[in-house]
Amino acid sequence: MLERREREYMFGAAKVKMRSSVENLEVGDFKIEKLAEGETADLPRWVADELAGLNLAELVEEPFEVEVYRALSREKMMGPLQLSSIPQDFYVRMRRRVSRLDDGSAAGRIRKEDVDKLKSASYDLIGMRLSKLLSLSSSSTSTSLGEKLTPEEAAFFALSQSLSKEWKAGLLGDGK
Repeated sequence: MLERREREYMFGAAKVKMRSSVENLEVGDFKIEKLAEGETADLPRWVADELAGLNLAELVEEPFEVEVYRALSREKMMGPLQLSSIPQDFYVRMRRRVSRLDDGSAAGRIRKEDVDKLKSASYDLIGMRLSKLLSLSSSSTSTSLGEKLTPEEAAFFALSQSLSKEWKAGLLGDGK
C-alpha cells in the first residue's frame, strides 16, 4: 500500500519556481515547451523533483519539518481519544523527507542533529496517533474518524479493530 501511495503522490502536482529558463525539455514522457527563469509552474511531482535535483527549479512549499512540528503540537493538545486532522499524503511526504535528509546527512550536506530532530518528532507523532488509534479500535463505542485518518491509518485502524473484536470474542465467547 505504501508503494502505491507514493506512486500516486509522485504523479500529483507540485509548484516550482524556475531558477533557469528551459525550452523543449523532455523528462521521460513529459515535455516542457518553455519556462522562463523566475516563472512559477505546476508540474508532476516527479518532474519537479528532477528539475530541483538539477538545480533548474526550486519547489515552492513550506518546509515539511514545520508541518511535522505543527502536527505534533496539535496532537498533544487533543484529548486521549481525539485525533487532529493531517493531510492524506502526510506519511508519504514524511517518508520521503526523512529519506532525503538521511541521504544528505550521509553525504555531509545536512547536519545529523537536524535529521535526528525530525525523526524524533516524527516518531513521537506516529506513537501518539497509534496509541489513540489502538484505544479507539478496542473501544465499544462507535466513533466516526472519517477524514481525520490518512489511508495508512485507516488500514491500520480497520485491522486493529478486527483483531480487537476477535480477541474479545475469544476471551469472552461473545465478541462484546
